[in-house]
Amino acid sequence: MARRRQNAGLARRRRAIDTLDAGIQKLLTRRAEHAQAIAGVKQGGKDGSVYRPEREAQILHKVKARNRGPLRDENLTRIYREIVSSCRALEQDLSVAFLGPEGTFTEEAALKHFGHAVTALPLAAIDEVFREVESGNAAYGVVPIENSTEGVINHTLDMFMVSSLKICGEVELPIHHHLLGRRARTRRVKRVVSHQQSLAQCREWLDANLPGVERVAVSSNAEAARLASRSAGLLAIAGESAARRYGLTSLAVNIEDRPDNATRFLVIGRQAAAPSGNDKTTLMLSGRNRPGALSRLLAPLARRKINMTRIESRPSRASRWEYVFFIDLDGHIKSRKLALALADLEKEAAFMKWLGSYPKAIG
Repeated sequence: MARRRQNAGLARRRRAIDTLDAGIQKLLTRRAEHAQAIAGVKQGGKDGSVYRPEREAQILHKVKARNRGPLRDENLTRIYREIVSSCRALEQDLSVAFLGPEGTFTEEAALKHFGHAVTALPLAAIDEVFREVESGNAAYGVVPIENSTEGVINHTLDMFMVSSLKICGEVELPIHHHLLGRRARTRRVKRVVSHQQSLAQCREWLDANLPGVERVAVSSNAEAARLASRSAGLLAIAGESAARRYGLTSLAVNIEDRPDNATRFLVIGRQAAAPSGNDKTTLMLSGRNRPGALSRLLAPLARRKINMTRIESRPSRASRWEYVFFIDLDGHIKSRKLALALADLEKEAAFMKWLGSYPKAIG
């Protein structure tokens, strides 16, 4: 009798889920029809861009604000990103270039941000990603900018010195490294291969667990996984997506030295993003050659109560021993408060370039 009641209860729950699924599907169809109608309006207007970073950020913020569980925010936003991605694809196919090959963390960041309903273009180098977007062969690009353990990616910063592209989004991705191989033992392993950043992020674990094994830096974690899939004498440090792609076994998981290890990526494009209400602005600038140049540069930000979240310096390509600064600020360039601060800052700077205002990363 108890089993019969239990089975009847399960059947009711499953019928309720089936009814809800049918309702959800109808609503998704209606949403897609509205997206198609919006596409028709855009084609008749001035702005034909199908990707609106500020609009998509606003949608995801509303999703998180409405969430009362039991689904976690990150799971719910992942579902909605795919809904938005699928509806966007009805308007136009979107091509996104990223630092490849397939199976890298940059690919994971690109798909997290844009969803899977895009044409993903893996490229061999950061400068190639910039060139593909500049030429129009890709609508957008995704490149790494900094890691919480190892710091800034200098090549990405250097590209902004010569590129006209704008930053129109950012992605933050938790980075978990796994030791991957073809066999379940590490006894006869001769080398561990990975990207130099990943080797550095796992240095303490490698010292403790594989002290006599040679470490070899390669172009990417995915390339490391590909090499390990072809040789029993190699182990790779890479993520889950690379393990799945190349059929490798995880011999040790989460071997990064810092459990909060994360990498920040930038979305680059030819169009600027409109204000979303929760934005960040990035500038490149240099000071005049005089005492207190840096403090003079930053003084307008303090006066206007603008929060600076990051500052990095790179050698200037103009002359030796001169540097340019990259700074991140809270706010959008179209806000009056930030616009006034930047007008004051420009008077103090020898050079200033606005790299973009864009929605802050959403988990």
